[in-house]
Amino acid sequence: MEARRAVRDAKGDDAALCKARARVQTAKEGLGERGPVWWDDGAPDYNRYLAKNTPYAEWWERRSASQKQ
Repeated sequence: MEARRAVRDAKGDDAALCKARARVQTAKEGLGERGPVWWDDGAPDYNRYLAKNTPYAEWWERRSASQKQ
């Protein structure tokens, strides 16, 4: 947020604005909001599958059984 405030405060000063925007960009890249994607590791995406229909089925069954006790 400090970098965002610097953008706000730099209005009218082109050099300061450019520097502040670069800080915002660096912060957003560090948070994973911009820049190269970090989540593309080549693993299959099981996002819209039931756990029982994925390689995690055994883990899910053990987890579910332990919560019933």
